[in-house]
Amino acid sequence: MTRQSAFSAPGRFWRGNLHSHSNRSDGALTPEEVCRRYRAEGYDFLALTDHYVGIYDYPLVDTTPFRQADFTTILGAELHSGAMENGELWHILAVGLPADFPKIGARDWRAAPDQESGPALAARAAAAGAFVTIAHPQWSGMTLADARSITAAHAVEIYNHGSAVCNDRGDGTQIADLLISEGRDLSLIATDDSHFKDPDYFGGWTMVKAEENTPEALLAALKRGDFYSSEGPEIHDFRVAGDTVHVECSAVERVIALGQGSSSNCLWGKSLTRAELSLQWQSDTPWLRVVVIDAAGRRAWSNPIRRA
Repeated sequence: MTRQSAFSAPGRFWRGNLHSHSNRSDGALTPEEVCRRYRAEGYDFLALTDHYVGIYDYPLVDTTPFRQADFTTILGAELHSGAMENGELWHILAVGLPADFPKIGARDWRAAPDQESGPALAARAAAAGAFVTIAHPQWSGMTLADARSITAAHAVEIYNHGSAVCNDRGDGTQIADLLISEGRDLSLIATDDSHFKDPDYFGGWTMVKAEENTPEALLAALKRGDFYSSEGPEIHDFRVAGDTVHVECSAVERVIALGQGSSSNCLWGKSLTRAELSLQWQSDTPWLRVVVIDAAGRRAWSNPIRRA
């Protein structure tokens, strides 16, 4: 039997948002108010990830004053440098950056030939200890070649709420699945990308399994892949035993097991909290992940399992 690590790791689940902005870049609210609102909505942690661009003086916002006994923060930023294939700036999410991370990257919203490349900046952030994510690939117009070049990434944004509600481009599944099928060890995060100018908040989050709600414990769990992501439903277990996928979750209407290529299998029902899906039509897939969808159409996504 193989169980996805979030459901075998010690500790409990902590709910957090890993992508948000304040008025230190292009958001509407102060860092303190952004943290206050997430805590008021029942979140356990937040990464404030303002745009790391010269026109904003490369903000790596110190959110440590806003930590409380029941709420913590992780330092981070959305990094920008160099051009993708479409000529636009890279957007690289880096959570867990050190406070002394150098002020480098794009000076404004235009890519320039003398800038460090996006892949190089991602590798620099990972080497500094950050959890690095390929941000909103659909919104960015990212090609598969672009995504392949970010070899330091730990994750792909499977869902970006701001891109979904404001642009109808919030999905990251195709890029994620293609990279995983090529053998990349990637996890999948759902985020808000909140700016509080539009209804781009409290719509996508990550449930991290850790023994403590501390930046260090959360960051280590993120790097291990000990989490799942959601718009609302809960996943309580995801394991593969033989040719059967086992899922336990909050009440949903669909449980889908996905794998390489066209590999997929779906179980429908009312108020499903347990599901078993046969792999008779997808027994050759080298990896599997599950999606659960509730009656309101909200999803939760597991990280993938690699099959021996």
